[in-house]
Amino acid sequence: GPRGLRADWIGDYMSDPPRDDRSFIALDIDGTILLEDGTLTDDVLHAVHRVRDLGHEVTLSTGRSVAMTLPVLDRLSITPEFVICCNGAITLQRDADAPVGYRRIHVETFIPREVLTTIRKNLEHGAFAVEDETGIYRYSGTFPDGSLGGAAEHVSFDELLDRPATRVVVLSPKHGTEEFLEIVDQMGLHKVSYNVGWTAWLDIAPDGVNKSTAAERVRDELGIPRDRVGAGGDGRNDLEFLSWAAVEGGRGVAMGQAPRDVREVANEITGADVDSGLATVLNSID
Repeated sequence: GPRGLRADWIGDYMSDPPRDDRSFIALDIDGTILLEDGTLTDDVLHAVHRVRDLGHEVTLSTGRSVAMTLPVLDRLSITPEFVICCNGAITLQRDADAPVGYRRIHVETFIPREVLTTIRKNLEHGAFAVEDETGIYRYSGTFPDGSLGGAAEHVSFDELLDRPATRVVVLSPKHGTEEFLEIVDQMGLHKVSYNVGWTAWLDIAPDGVNKSTAAERVRDELGIPRDRVGAGGDGRNDLEFLSWAAVEGGRGVAMGQAPRDVREVANEITGADVDSGLATVLNSID
């Protein structure tokens, strides 16, 4: 929907006091809410609306940048108090006075020199990108068209090294996921990994930052008990996120098509995204 509607939605949302027993439900986007081709099924949309209308706090927790996350809020017609982007590196809070209806309240960045130079020694033919807190990517090497979003600038490798980053992306057509993980393991930095199409794609976040660290901060801010949290996801960047939700009586739900290691940390498994598996879970919430 148009951005101009957001202030109206916020007004409507704030008119009802939150229920005392509300849950905090944080959802991954790609492969969970949206199918691989970017479509949203009616079943999932209606299930999201149902849970929202019951008075629960339904939000997004995604690896996407802010600019690629906000349109999904519009498609879902939800205006949660907080939104988690960039695999936990950026947390947004609703703000009717902000140009896009949200402002950044927590941003984690790191200087990527060490991680980039170390990985490049092992992957000299890889492509490298650094995303800053405004969502702009600078990259060296070749990325598939559109894979970095709209705002991307080609620069030399050396120009990437000292820019504060919310995310580093490494792409290599010559290495599989397991090889990537072995390389990053040697550096002791937090890592997430998932396959994109024909090759391995590695996301690296600030050390110790992931979706769960941001989700726990949001849960605490909302004052919702740990046994009333729910998380849904399908990728290796959801490992800590689903583990966090699954303890102390919460619900950590893996999508049916998730890799085995993701399903193993969850305490529930639902149907695949193509079967609107998320809707099945959401429709079980009272």
